[in-house]
Amino acid sequence: MKTFLRLLSFAKPYGRYWPSYLLLSILSVFFGVIYFALIDPLTRIIFDPASITQQTLLPDFSVSVDYFKQIFNYYLTKFMGESARQDGLLFVCIIFLIASFFSNLTRYLSQRILVSMRTRLMYNIRKSLFLKISRLHIGYFHEKRKGDILSSISNDVTEVQNSVANSFAILFRDPLMIIGFLSMLFYMSPQLTSVTLVALPITAFVIGRVVRSLKKGATDTQSLMGKIVSHFEESISGARIIKAFNAQRYTNERFDQTNYRHRRASKKMFNRQEMASPLSEFLGVTVVGIVLLYAGFLQLRGKLGMDLPELFIYMTFYYKVLEPSKSISNAFANLQRGLVSGERIFAILDEETIIKKSPNPVSVKEFKNEIAFNGVGFKYASEPILKNINIKINKGKMIALVGPSGAGKTTLADLLPRFYDVTSGSITLDGIDIRDYEPKELINLMGIVTQEAILFNDTVFNNIAFGMEEVREEDVITAAKIANAHEFISQMEFGYQANIGDRGLKLSGGQRQRLAIARAVLKNPPILILDEATSALDTESERLVQEALINLMRNRTSVVIAHRLSTIQHADEIIVLKEGTVVERGTHNELIMQKGLYSHLCDLQTFA
Repeated sequence: MKTFLRLLSFAKPYGRYWPSYLLLSILSVFFGVIYFALIDPLTRIIFDPASITQQTLLPDFSVSVDYFKQIFNYYLTKFMGESARQDGLLFVCIIFLIASFFSNLTRYLSQRILVSMRTRLMYNIRKSLFLKISRLHIGYFHEKRKGDILSSISNDVTEVQNSVANSFAILFRDPLMIIGFLSMLFYMSPQLTSVTLVALPITAFVIGRVVRSLKKGATDTQSLMGKIVSHFEESISGARIIKAFNAQRYTNERFDQTNYRHRRASKKMFNRQEMASPLSEFLGVTVVGIVLLYAGFLQLRGKLGMDLPELFIYMTFYYKVLEPSKSISNAFANLQRGLVSGERIFAILDEETIIKKSPNPVSVKEFKNEIAFNGVGFKYASEPILKNINIKINKGKMIALVGPSGAGKTTLADLLPRFYDVTSGSITLDGIDIRDYEPKELINLMGIVTQEAILFNDTVFNNIAFGMEEVREEDVITAAKIANAHEFISQMEFGYQANIGDRGLKLSGGQRQRLAIARAVLKNPPILILDEATSALDTESERLVQEALINLMRNRTSVVIAHRLSTIQHADEIIVLKEGTVVERGTHNELIMQKGLYSHLCDLQTFA
């Protein structure tokens, strides 16, 4: 119930929907009761007109069923006169059609309100998920399978829409129908209806047992669906490697195992879900049989108090009680899957934001003096990655981070823009802990170029101007020229308005990297973080990108991570990391003279 109410909260403000929806639903039930009640006078006019109660005087007004019956009979008597059965039949049919029209019109209008509420709910859920994912720390995406996240965003949200949101009408309108028609049943025969109230709780208990068993099955199927989405994502992103290693059979078998487990879990759950409808119908018919048996017993003893048309209307009303009861039982069965999906969605929304904003953030618009790493330590889970790092980076200087893979270079650089927060020590910028700054303003001081150029399925212009507003085309072109990208962009069919495809796959590696550099140039940040920006390129592309990087780093403070040590020989200071600690530091020549780890790494490479 808690999950259901939380899902409903995404449709706030409720006042926009519920008053009008409630009024229209009540009117729909009211007109529905009227047009079903009109079956009685219709059958009497056709088969037994003498049994119609003659009403010659207008009754005194009162809010009661008898008043409405008497006023209907009054006008029916006026239309029929003494023998004009056709006029009476026409009158009843017109009232019947009017009641049916208004019943369905108010029902349609109430559904329009629910559609508005449902679409608002889905809009808000997707918006909240996207905002939450954009704010989560980088480590979250290392811990979770991408397939589970994508499954929650797509399948779970769709499941909420199909089951939870679509159950609103059933869970809020159908109880009104039950109350309305049950009231008429009590009016017609309290004694007979009492039997119904004894049998219905038994029916509800049996169906409830079936519904409760669905939740575990829904949990299993949704979890397995996350794994299936992961298999698809890996198969698409790793298509080149799968083919290169002839691993199609291996990946197919892995997928088939998960897919088969999902089929078995889904089959079990759907079988139970499908049981809810026929079971509720059988139990409903059983109750009808009990009611008819009891009605026959009362009739034989002369205590029924209803003639045949009235008994027919009574059973019609009874059917109208069973119909929404059956819908409600089916809705509860479907609801279990939606609630499980809702819980998976809330697992993302409730994820704690580790990178927290200071209660009183300090504004920062420029970088003035120095960046300092003061006894910095960082743990990922319980495993220490960095230990007691002490580095000072003066404004305008280039600092290079080198070392074997896994030494902690990228992690150290990621601490500066607060992709992670230090677990011990501090990082200060101009003497103030970076955790005390306004996060958006801090990140605005930095430009980042990584080994894999992160581009988007958009135009060249929008990729360079990414994240910036009101950018002039001449500024984008200037940035592209500095990044050695203008020439190849101009040769594209649509130039700066050309679409570069998913992740920029229409471009070569060097072209993608130069676009990423152009983006950093346009941002014009005082601090640059370059994470192996040339390591994945061929010689020609590396030369062009290296020229672009030299242009980019001019008069800027730079933190450069490099495996190709030829690119950082002119760094103001080289920091050598090993197993999360600083083992050497100095200029290129100083470190070569020390004959330590850096010298060894240089010996393994050929310098140009």
